[in-house]
Amino acid sequence: MPDMDLIVLLLAIAMSSAAAPAAALQTDTGLQRSVIFTDYSAWSRSTEIVRRMMSPLDAARVLEESVRAGKGLREQAIELTNERFALYVPPHAPPQGYAALVFVPPWEVAAVPPRWISALDRHGMILVSAAKSGNAANVLDRREPLALLALQNVMSRYPIDAQRIYIGGFSGGSRVALRLALAYPDVFHGALLNAGSDPIGDAQAPLPLAERFRQFQESTRLVFATGEHDDLPVSEDIGTRQSLRNWCVFGVTTMTAEVRGHELLDETTFERSLDALMKPVEADAGKLAECRAHIDQELNSRLRQVEDLLGSGKLDEARRLLDKIDVHYGGLAAPRVALAERWMHIPQATD
Repeated sequence: MPDMDLIVLLLAIAMSSAAAPAAALQTDTGLQRSVIFTDYSAWSRSTEIVRRMMSPLDAARVLEESVRAGKGLREQAIELTNERFALYVPPHAPPQGYAALVFVPPWEVAAVPPRWISALDRHGMILVSAAKSGNAANVLDRREPLALLALQNVMSRYPIDAQRIYIGGFSGGSRVALRLALAYPDVFHGALLNAGSDPIGDAQAPLPLAERFRQFQESTRLVFATGEHDDLPVSEDIGTRQSLRNWCVFGVTTMTAEVRGHELLDETTFERSLDALMKPVEADAGKLAECRAHIDQELNSRLRQVEDLLGSGKLDEARRLLDKIDVHYGGLAAPRVALAERWMHIPQATD
C-alpha cells in the first residue's frame, strides 16, 4: 500500500513548484517550500567531508591524488543557488532556542511530512530537508554536504539551541544520517533512524578520530524507529545495534511503529521518538572505560602484528593488514597507521 504521506508530499511539491524563494527567513514561520539558502559552512568543505567521512588512509590518498592531478578538491561541492530546501518552523521559539532536525530523504523532493508537524510544534523543533538528496544522489558530493548546509542556514537565520541539534532520515536517508552523526558528533547530538541503518567501523561508516569518537560514545543519542512489519530493516537494525555495543556506544533507544511496514513514522511514534532523541545520554563511566580498554587492547595487538611483519621484511603483508586496520578502526588508529605507511613508502597493495 503506498505511503499516504509521500503522496501528500509529492502533490504539495507539484502544486508549489513555481513558488518564489522564501524571503526574510529570520522571521518566517510555518511550512516553507522551494527555499534558497546562501550561507556556506566549514563543515561542508570538500576537504572536511573527505577527512571526516573516509578512513584516514583513504582520505589521505584522495587528497594526495587530487594534488598530484593538479586539480585539488573544490572548496564546496554544492552550488547553493541551484538548490532548494523545505523547512518547517514552529510559530513560537522556545526560550532556549529552537531544536533542529535535519532530515535526509530517500526521495528527490524537498518536503516536510505533514503528519509530523504537530509533534514539531510541541517540541519547538525546526525540520529542514534538501531536494535532490535522495538515494540516487552521490553521498559524498551531495547528500552529506546538503545536510550540513541545511543546518548551517537554519542556524544563521533562527535562534537554535546548539545542544538540541539532530540528524535523521528515512530508509536510505537514515543510513546517511547515521554516518553524519558518527562523523560530526560535535555538531549533531542525536540521530533518528527511521527504517534504515548499517553497522559502523567499516569503509562505509569509518570511525572518527579518537576525540570525536569519545564524544559520540558519551553524548550521542541514537533512536531506531522502524515499522513492526518492515522485516529487512528490523533485521539490519539488530546488526547495527550489536555493532554499536561492540564499539562502546550505549546511548541507544528502540521504537517500534506498530502495524506498519516500510514507511514514514506515524505521528504517535514520531512524537515518542523525539522524546527519546532529546533525552541526554547518561554514560556509565565504568562500563565505558572497560569497553574502551578492550578495543585498545585489540588495536594494539593488530598494530604489533604490522610491526612484526615489517621486521620480517614482509612489506606487502604489512600493507594489507594496515589497510584492514585503517578501515576497521578508522580514526582510532590514525596516528600510528599513518606513521607506519609513511615509514614503508610503498604503493598500496593489490589483492
